[in-house]
Amino acid sequence: MNPFTFPLDAQRELWERAADDVASVGDIPDGLETMAEVEVGGTPSEVVYEENKLELHHYEPLVPEEERHDVPMLFVYALINRPYILDLQPDRSVIRRMLEAGFDVYMIDWGEPSDLDTSLSLHDYVNRYIDNCVDVVRERSGQDSINVMGYCMGGTMSVMYAALHPEKIRNLGLMAAGLCFDGTGGILEMWGDEEFFSPGAIVETFGNVPAEFLDVGFALMDPVHNYVTKYGNLYDNIDDEGFVENFARMEKWLNDPIDVTGTAYREFLEDIYQGNKLYRNELELNGERVDLDDITMPVIQVVGEYDHLIPPEASKPFNEKVASDDTEIMEYSTGHIGLSVSSSTHENLWPAVAEWFAERSGTEDDAAEMSVDGTGDTPDAAVAEDVETTEQDVSGTDLQELDGIGPAYASRLEAAGLYFVEDLADAEPAVVAADTDIDEGRLRRWIDAATDRTA
Repeated sequence: MNPFTFPLDAQRELWERAADDVASVGDIPDGLETMAEVEVGGTPSEVVYEENKLELHHYEPLVPEEERHDVPMLFVYALINRPYILDLQPDRSVIRRMLEAGFDVYMIDWGEPSDLDTSLSLHDYVNRYIDNCVDVVRERSGQDSINVMGYCMGGTMSVMYAALHPEKIRNLGLMAAGLCFDGTGGILEMWGDEEFFSPGAIVETFGNVPAEFLDVGFALMDPVHNYVTKYGNLYDNIDDEGFVENFARMEKWLNDPIDVTGTAYREFLEDIYQGNKLYRNELELNGERVDLDDITMPVIQVVGEYDHLIPPEASKPFNEKVASDDTEIMEYSTGHIGLSVSSSTHENLWPAVAEWFAERSGTEDDAAEMSVDGTGDTPDAAVAEDVETTEQDVSGTDLQELDGIGPAYASRLEAAGLYFVEDLADAEPAVVAADTDIDEGRLRRWIDAATDRTA
């Protein structure tokens, strides 16, 4: 027996046996016709922004305007495969569940890279493409910060983005995201060990990494199911139109992969899988550190208990590494793809995820109203407790009024004695960088803006 051809031989043998079953053969033409006619990604949307191959889709709302949340949601998909797995069919569409819950929903479709895109790096995807899309959503919604939900590799990149641009993220969702690879990443981490595998050699050979190369690797993680069992199940249910339609949609997605840009692939494998730099808080993009201490916004992880691509242990420990004091893990008894398309997750999991975001997606005015009883009779806490106020308590322009400075960065600057925009205008970038561990180039931009503000 040839181990390399065994899966295909077994698949062929199964279909030859099936062909002998006269009772079922008559149903095969109708089943094949059903498979050829299925449609995916049917939720209406329009492209509101384009850059290179990227398209930013905005979905038509499903609830009246007065029932919608103010803070929109942006889905950041992986660089592998097509994003319509999040909108496979109406009753199994994560996109629709969020629309039904009252969110204004956007999604990034990366498109397929060409040979001209081989040099695109994680820095390009995170600090250029994602940042531009976030800014478009912020401008269209009138919100300073938005909800982001990243899926798989898109979740990993969303973490990088949230750490580098925390002021633009209200709530961070991570769905089956690979974040911790310290012997916890399952078979993919084992196969990708630097002792056995060289991402650089792959990139030098192919340039962009071919979709077929990736597809075969994923399929061989469970060869019996992917090459034999699932086709046996199809044969057994060939007269069940609903089963055939569901099977066909999944096969359409599985057989519609895209190439991955060479540089981003190499960086992801070397830095995230092999070096575990993100989890160790050592990752840098274009020389700027991705500091997990800057992730102070609420974080929710959605993980599959039986996910063999990104096991729960490659995701769950991450919540303990970030600075946020509002973290959640929702683990469900399904696999990597089942999180998106299982009927059970759409009945039980996604309504809970939507509720989590809804509770944290009010406007700042709503939060202010919740913090008082509305009577106007509650005295100021400092007055009530006769607390001594200092100069920095009563004068100066709030640091967070400068673009790019959110609560996390403001806290660092205040710890260095810079309480207001006026303080920042007089600061030396190199000195502040040493005191705060904030990138000096970023500080120069802030100081220039502060100087303009106070001139």
